[in-house]
Amino acid sequence: MSGHKRPVSVLVVLHDAALNILLLERAAQPGFWQSVTGSQEQDEPLVETACREVREETGIACAPAELVDWHLSNRFEIFPIWRARYAPGVTHNVEHVFSLCVPAGTPVRLTPGEHRAYRWLPWRTAAAECFSWTNRDAILMLGLEKTYSAT
Repeated sequence: MSGHKRPVSVLVVLHDAALNILLLERAAQPGFWQSVTGSQEQDEPLVETACREVREETGIACAPAELVDWHLSNRFEIFPIWRARYAPGVTHNVEHVFSLCVPAGTPVRLTPGEHRAYRWLPWRTAAAECFSWTNRDAILMLGLEKTYSAT
């Protein structure tokens, strides 16, 4: 698959202790809000993919031990507008879910050309803003798990 993206990716939901979620707006698709996502490179371990994507997309450095691996993956159809990035005939992606809790107010540095804006939103609001069902569901799962484990 040289020159093409691998159809294996990570989704990393960044949040603070109060469950405010970081969402990024795609530069090429205004109005498309999402968490950190990105494709695995070669045989890179998925946790390393997650750390690299967090650093590249937000400027936030994290160690693999800081990430929570949900041991959850979602298979979904790749949107037609992004299929040219993949080898001919590739139509689906497998996304592996992680989360990262950061201190409230952690500075974010966007990658020019990839994202145009960011915002921190309460988890229910953030879930409603996501264009991706996998991202929405992950945020809802995080919020519900944290809410119920606190009671």
